[in-house]
Amino acid sequence: MQKKIKIIILAVVIIFGFCLVRDFLIKSLIGSVASSVTGAPTHIGGFSLSVIKQTVKITDFKMYNPDGFPRDILVDIPKIGVSYNLGALLKGKIHLKRIDFELKEMGMAKNKEGKLNVDSLKIIEVKKTEAPEKGAKKPAKEMAIQIDLANLVIGRIVSKDYSVGGPPAIKVYDVNLKKSYKNIASAQQLAALIISEPLKAAGVQGVKVYAASILTGVAALPVAAAFTFAGKDFAQASFVVTMDKAYEDGLQVLKQMGVVKKENKSGGTISAEVNGANVTLKLKKINDTATEITVSARKLGLPKPEVASGVIYRITDKLK
Repeated sequence: MQKKIKIIILAVVIIFGFCLVRDFLIKSLIGSVASSVTGAPTHIGGFSLSVIKQTVKITDFKMYNPDGFPRDILVDIPKIGVSYNLGALLKGKIHLKRIDFELKEMGMAKNKEGKLNVDSLKIIEVKKTEAPEKGAKKPAKEMAIQIDLANLVIGRIVSKDYSVGGPPAIKVYDVNLKKSYKNIASAQQLAALIISEPLKAAGVQGVKVYAASILTGVAALPVAAAFTFAGKDFAQASFVVTMDKAYEDGLQVLKQMGVVKKENKSGGTISAEVNGANVTLKLKKINDTATEITVSARKLGLPKPEVASGVIYRITDKLK
C-alpha cells in the first residue's frame, strides 16, 4: 500500500515538474519571438497553459526600448488571454481563435538625436528581395499563424522627449481605446497593431510605424471600435502627503518642466508655462496626511490634457 502511495506521489511530482518546465520553455520562446520580431528586449512575469481548455494566460508582459534609447518601458501589458486551436498546433500551424490584450501603458520616447523609439523597431524595416548567394542556405520557414480575433484595450501613452536637453519633456495621453481586429496572419501584423493603434488614437503624427501597419494590412481589418478621448483640460490625483509637501514637490516639478510665473502657497496654487501651455496647479486638503492635486493646461485657449497629465505623471514619480 505504501509503495503504491509513493508511486502516486512520484507521478504527481513528475507531472507537476513537467508542467513547470513546459511553461518556462514556452514563456522563454514567446519572449524570444517578441524580441526577434520587434528588435526590443522583453520580459514575461507569468505564464500558464491549459491543454484541456486550450487557453493561455500571460501576465506582466513588458517590452523595453530598443538600443539607443533610455531603458524605459515601451509596452506594458499586465494581462494577455489567448484561446487556441490544439488540433492546428499538432499540424504545425498556430491558430489563435481569440487573443485579448489589456495594455496599461505605452511609452513613446525621442532620444537626444531626435529619433523615435517606435521608428527604431524591426517591424518598420522594409526588406528588399535579393537573389540568394550561390550555396547559401535557405532561411527557415516560419510556422504559419492565423489569428481570428484580436481585442485591444489601451490605458495611456507616456511621451518622453530627451532631445530638449536636461530633464525630458513629458506628455501623457489618457486614452480610452477599445478596438477589435480579425484575420491577422503574422506576428509582424500583430506587433504593428499593438504599437500603431495607440499612437493613432492619441493623434501622434509622422511616425514610420504607420506605414508598417498599412503594409501589413492591419489598418484595414477593424471589426468594431469605440474610442473616447477626454476633452477636459485637467488631470487630477490624490497623494498621501501633507499640503506643504505636495506644494513644495509640485513647485519643484514645475520649475524642472518649465517656467514658474506665480506662486501662492497660502492659496495652494502655482501658475507656470510648460511645453508652451499655461499651466495651473491647485491643491485641496483631504485630511492632515492626504492632498488632492489638480493640474489644468491650455494653449491658445485650447485644452492640453496631455500636458496636464504629464505634470501629474512627474509629481507621481517624485512622490513614490
